[in-house]
This record gives sequence, structure tokens and C-alpha cells, in this order.
Amino acid sequence: MPVELEMILRILLAVVLGSAIGFQRSKAEKPAGMRDIILICAGAALFTIISIYGFNVGDPARVAAGIVTGIGFLGAGAIIRRGEAGVVKGLTTAATIWVAAGIGMAAGAGMYIIAPISTLLVLLVLLIPRQTP
Repeated sequence: MPVELEMILRILLAVVLGSAIGFQRSKAEKPAGMRDIILICAGAALFTIISIYGFNVGDPARVAAGIVTGIGFLGAGAIIRRGEAGVVKGLTTAATIWVAAGIGMAAGAGMYIIAPISTLLVLLVLLIPRQTP
């Protein structure tokens, strides 16, 4: 298979997996919905592919570390402290953003079993009923 075709397939895999998670988040009416999660997953896959194939020197893991850091900041923006009681909202959204980037990185790296299995596990966790204090 030509390298470019495999790159495209990796990005498409990230889009499909991101859409599965994003669909669940949209149905649950959460702030980071389908488009957001797809873009996070596809972007992480694209940066991973670029780090593997785009540079002939250096360590591709450095780009991966940058993705993790950047996505951490994006997820932090989803966390909000509300009211005098100090109620924290958005932790699951932030964690979903973070893990969607990880799934995108796995797809971008060609981990064709790890990425879908991780997506399935994330969806199962997101379906666990929320516990109220």
C-alpha cells in the first residue's frame, strides 16, 4: 500500500473513532460535541503522522509530548468552578478531550487495534450512569 494512502486511512480512522465518541457527547448535550471531538482526534492523528513521516531528523515522541501538553490546556479550558460551593464542572469533558487526542495519536501511529479498542472502552465508561453526591 502506498504510504500516502496509509496516512489517509489513519486520519479517516481517527475521524470515525472521534465521531463515535463525539456522537455520544452530543447526545448527552455536553459542551465538547461531535465536531469538537472529531477535530481533536483527527488533529492528533495528523500531527502524529507528520511527526513520523514529515521529519527525517529528531524524535517523533517530542511531537507526541507537545500534543499531550496542548490538549491538556484545551481540556483545562473546559473545566469550570461554579458558585460559592466550589462545584467543579467539566472534568469528564476535559478527560474526553484528552483521551480523544490519545486515540487520534494511536490511529495516526498505525495502532489499528489499540485505537478502536480504546474507543470502545471510552464509550463504555461514558455510558456509566453519573453518580450524584
